[in-house]
Order: sequence, then structure tokens, then C-alpha cells
Amino acid sequence: QVQFVESGGGLVQPGGSLRLSCAASELTMSMANMGWFRQAPGKEREFIAGINWSGSSTWYIGAIEGRFTISRDNAKNIVYLQMKNLEPDDTAVYYCNANQYINSADPIGSWGQGTQVTVSS
Repeated sequence: QVQFVESGGGLVQPGGSLRLSCAASELTMSMANMGWFRQAPGKEREFIAGINWSGSSTWYIGAIEGRFTISRDNAKNIVYLQMKNLEPDDTAVYYCNANQYINSADPIGSWGQGTQVTVSS
């Protein structure tokens, strides 16, 4: 199965910003819907944002809408998650995956290592 490599996480203060990147091994992502997921400590992994193959349609859970932006560069085979106005509740390990749909979780590939985002003062 295709595996994804996430990067860009780190420690940031509340109100700060980060941009996460997702690259795929052995696959051109340009024809796949993609999604970002996150898993907070003690919680299940949740689907938080999706984008269709062309980038023309996106979806977000309510908790991040207006603060996070999912985008993609098919020429570079990368999917991004721009995160602004971060809150402590955004602390989690963030993962990307190909997803059957853009507005509900149905991951297709293998999970990568994820990238840790910690929001703390």
C-alpha cells in the first residue's frame, strides 16, 4: 500500500501558525481525494479536512473551519494543511491519507508516522 510522509509539525504558542506537508511514496496523488486526520492524546483518530483530486472542493470539521486550509500541489505531489490561530485543543499527531470521500473518513492507504503538533504557552 501507498504510505504517506507528514512533516512540518512542532511546538507553537496559542494563536500561532504552522504549515503541514504530506508527500506520498510510490504514488502520484493527483488523481486521489486526500484528507488530513489527527489523533489527540487519549482520543481516536479523527478526519478533519478533505480535498478532491483537483483541489476545487474542500471540507472541514467545524472546530477548524476558518482557521485551517487544506490545499494541494499536484505538480509537486504534495498536500498541505495551513493552520492559523492554533489552540491548545489542536494538540495532536496529524496524519494524511488518500481518502475515498472529501467529507467523511474512508482512508485508502497505509498510515505514516504523522507529525506532532503541540500548542502550548
